[in-house]
Amino acid sequence: MDLNFTAANIAFRQEVIEFLEAELPTSIATKVKADIAVSKEATEFWHATLHKRGWLTYSWPTAFGGTGWDPVQQFIFEEECAAAGAPRILPFGLKMLAPVLMAFGSKEQQDHWLPRMCDGTDWWCQGYSEPGSGSDLASLKTTAVKDGDDYIINGQKTWTTLGQYANMIFCLVRTDGICKPQAGISFILIDLAVPGIDMRPIRTLDGGHEVNEVFFTDVRVPASNLVGEENKGWTYAKYLLAHERNGIANVGISNQKLSRLKRLSLTQKRAGKPLAEDPLFAARMARLEIELRNLETTNLRVLDGFGKGAGPGPESSMLKIIGSELEQNFDDLTRRALGRHAQAHTPEVFEPGYNGPQVVPENMANQSAAYFNKRKVSIYGGSNEIQKNIITKMILGL
Repeated sequence: MDLNFTAANIAFRQEVIEFLEAELPTSIATKVKADIAVSKEATEFWHATLHKRGWLTYSWPTAFGGTGWDPVQQFIFEEECAAAGAPRILPFGLKMLAPVLMAFGSKEQQDHWLPRMCDGTDWWCQGYSEPGSGSDLASLKTTAVKDGDDYIINGQKTWTTLGQYANMIFCLVRTDGICKPQAGISFILIDLAVPGIDMRPIRTLDGGHEVNEVFFTDVRVPASNLVGEENKGWTYAKYLLAHERNGIANVGISNQKLSRLKRLSLTQKRAGKPLAEDPLFAARMARLEIELRNLETTNLRVLDGFGKGAGPGPESSMLKIIGSELEQNFDDLTRRALGRHAQAHTPEVFEPGYNGPQVVPENMANQSAAYFNKRKVSIYGGSNEIQKNIITKMILGL
């Protein structure tokens, strides 16, 4: 494929830039660029803004209301959104569940759930991981037992991102405990308002509330909420995870981090000289930039394959590994560039005579919080170690 931008691509990029300049509030963009978590209200505002413009479902097929953008246009849009400091589009519904419903859901499920993702009626979260069932997801123990026209759900999910804001959760559940583990899993949609569900916060190192654990006790769910066939959920789960891994590549975000790092390299000094003039630091930064350009090319190739009807392949796992590690490496080098100013602190700790506490969670330095938070990127969506096994199996047949 030709990776040079055409005149039409350049005109499209300008259209996106003008839209962002007109519609993205500076108050939101400033927080995003500073690695400060935006509020639920800000996320919903940006979701509604994109929906109004018709750009929210830019990655969807036109048959389901997508924009019809080609892979290059999708890449340009994501890149400019990241550069402008736009909140990320929540992936759980639009980029993870939606492809599963489009490929395996019934017409009734598609007609009901897809529009609700777009208009903001539903905020979805993901119910995959369990205590003891993370990378070994096939060992999950949450059960769904058929009872007339319903399933009765019992079990526990964990690391449920932004579940405190969600009203719906898609879950993997065990519907057959006798067969091979992968063959006894089903994929079901659950309304979080029904009795028997307990959502509890998990506090992270920075004191934030981003993830949760969810308990299900005799939760009754209509059988019509089962996606596809019973005991075929492992197939649907792998399909969803492949789409999630493409998103974890985060090329646009890494480009924004590279720009920030280059600015820091000119302002931060070592031995009286800008970091950009330090050979070791400059070499590290150059290496990251080269890896990022390679990631961009691979990402465009995968998107081009999707546009031509190809299913997710080993490239999805490659993108996940390289993208997640690259994002972590950018945060690490930024932390090194900032030196002591990257530490978690209140502003006054560097003042002479200060003898108070070093860490106040709600006022932590943003880079410190971002650095520790991004340690998880190489784990979620399937740990990078598991991705290497998947690549080996798919390419070498081992």
